[in-house]
Amino acid sequence: MREQKQKERPTAVSGPGRQANLELLRCVAMLMVVVMHYLGKGNLLAGPEKMPFSPAETAAWLLECLCVVAVNLYMLISGYFLCVSPFRPSRLFRLWLQVWMYSVCFGLAGALTGIMRETDFDIHFLLTIFFPVSMNHYWFMTAYVFLYVLLPFVGAGIRRMTKRQLGTAAILLLLVFSLPKSLLPVRFETDGRGYDCLWYLCVFVSAAYVRRFGIPFLEKKGRGIALYLTGSLLVFGGAMGLRLIYQRTGRLGRMQGMFLEYNHILPFLAAVGLFFAFRRLKLSGRFGAAVVKIAPYTLGVYLLHENLGFRYSWQSWLGADDLLAASARPRGSLAAGLWFAVWFLLWVMVASVCVFAVGILVDRLRELLVRGLDQGLCRLAPYRRLRERAARLDDCFREKAGADFVESKQAEHSAGNESGHD
Repeated sequence: MREQKQKERPTAVSGPGRQANLELLRCVAMLMVVVMHYLGKGNLLAGPEKMPFSPAETAAWLLECLCVVAVNLYMLISGYFLCVSPFRPSRLFRLWLQVWMYSVCFGLAGALTGIMRETDFDIHFLLTIFFPVSMNHYWFMTAYVFLYVLLPFVGAGIRRMTKRQLGTAAILLLLVFSLPKSLLPVRFETDGRGYDCLWYLCVFVSAAYVRRFGIPFLEKKGRGIALYLTGSLLVFGGAMGLRLIYQRTGRLGRMQGMFLEYNHILPFLAAVGLFFAFRRLKLSGRFGAAVVKIAPYTLGVYLLHENLGFRYSWQSWLGADDLLAASARPRGSLAAGLWFAVWFLLWVMVASVCVFAVGILVDRLRELLVRGLDQGLCRLAPYRRLRERAARLDDCFREKAGADFVESKQAEHSAGNESGHD
């Protein structure tokens, strides 16, 4: 029999359903998201008309290409755990409540204090903050919520699939939603650029395949990080190549960001590589324990700094305008330019870490507030009955999901015994 059982990689520190190595990757991915938003919304990425680049501008674009895997990484991590988790209506409600609290509280705070930029305080703004999922306030959360609503169907199907079926489904999804736009210099009308639930579904299925069957080639030491670096550098080379074509011919203007779009095959493969590199990582001791405690609050980092009330303001608070002005000044020599590029990168990283730390702290405070309200409301009989009904509904889905998972494992075992391979 060729079928090999995939061993779960041990981690010395883990919480309920959490692995310290992947939780560290979750933190890294969110920090990458902050870096990209600081560079992009801080106007620190030189436009397509600017070539050749100064050392600082080159460093900015290279850092952008190294971080472009962030969203796919976050999707991979979510899919890796969700594919074996039962659907819980209570989780969906808590997630919606978390998004709503950030959207309304910080959206109104930004508007009423006058710090909101590039956004008008009008009916559309009010609809966006009060209906954040339906109005796509946070595109990632809209895609996540839509996929989670589909989890009872998608998850059940994935758990019943054999290795060949699931692998074929993942390849077909990539063939439809990634490869055509990655190979042809055209803009398809159906291309969501990775900002939609369909692309999240592609990554979810890929993560489910990795969770259940693994990819032996990438399990070898060093191959994951090599794939990540190769993919990121190819993204950088492709982006710079399109800029040269645009400068010399004036064509492909709409394609300038193609290599950095989340559903392009290169950012996806680079994200898979980095995922496997961290999957091999072993964490222990206090650092691992700290990572497991911090990681659940990373979503709050996103919901805070991408809120419409602050989305285009916090970059200038952390010196993006000054950094842009400094970048525009000519340097006397190549050495001076290189030293400024190093200083530029340090500034970006320090600013991004500050945003990350504040986001973690704010979400921790939000959790304490919600926990206190929940304990207070539990004194009311109607609220207690509502919680009991929600728990029974969760149990209903949990029992069904568990039965499906057992049946799928038995089917895989029987198929392997009959055919000798899968």
